[in-house]
Amino acid sequence: MRLDCIMHLLRLGLLAFSCLFWAAGLAILTLGVWAQISLADYMLLSANRYPNAPIILLSTGAAVTAWGFLGCLGVAANLPGVLRAYGFFQLAALIAALAAGLSGLFYREDIAGGFRSGLQRAVAGYTEDEGRADALDSLQRALECCGAEGWRDWLTSDWAIQHMAFPSNENGTSVALPDSCCARRKGCGNRPLLSDDVEGVAAAGIHPHGCFRKVFSLVNDNVFHIAATVLGLAFTQVGGIALACLLANKLAPRPHRRDLHPGWTPMCRCLGLGRRLHALKE
Repeated sequence: MRLDCIMHLLRLGLLAFSCLFWAAGLAILTLGVWAQISLADYMLLSANRYPNAPIILLSTGAAVTAWGFLGCLGVAANLPGVLRAYGFFQLAALIAALAAGLSGLFYREDIAGGFRSGLQRAVAGYTEDEGRADALDSLQRALECCGAEGWRDWLTSDWAIQHMAFPSNENGTSVALPDSCCARRKGCGNRPLLSDDVEGVAAAGIHPHGCFRKVFSLVNDNVFHIAATVLGLAFTQVGGIALACLLANKLAPRPHRRDLHPGWTPMCRCLGLGRRLHALKE
């Protein structure tokens, strides 16, 4: 009776975890689709190339979804082999997630530097690369920013020199900016600027802040939430691995547990080593 109760609790716990893992796989898959559709242009702006990032998300989401289904199948059909494989996959996914998180933490400065350099190149080569130009326009409109570090980045660009309507004089500094730098739809970027401080630039209808700082601030503001989410998922996966191992051990045939040290029995059964150790003893 007690064993039946334990088995029932293990089944329910692993089934709930498998459903949660399956839902997480769907979320990652959805994130990959969104990244492929919405972020493909923005990735062009980084000097560090990450062309496969959405594909990696899509592949990971599909794999996690499939293995979540296999976890449910192993519980429903009492298949210890499937449960052991499910535990191994959980362990691999945990290691991969921690490695990816630590890599992002350690290399965040390189990633930020690559994005800054890419923004500067996009401004300088605005007339040369239509794809980067469109991506830069989309970013400047979405974040209400202008240039990499600020609107002054445009003053020395080839595009601004070609589109300068009149030279600077005592009435103010002449600026030529793309319409994506304007708070209004168009018309702010080709006229004298009476004051080049933040208030004067904003009064002229120009986004005063650079895009790099806005993107960097957005990432920094969410670092805590991202780290908390990753740690929460990691602890959840540890629980899933333990449940899969325990249930696989309970479902395994009894004869293969003989002559094994009691402390090693659950681990050996989870890793499929019981038969090998028993064969060695014989």
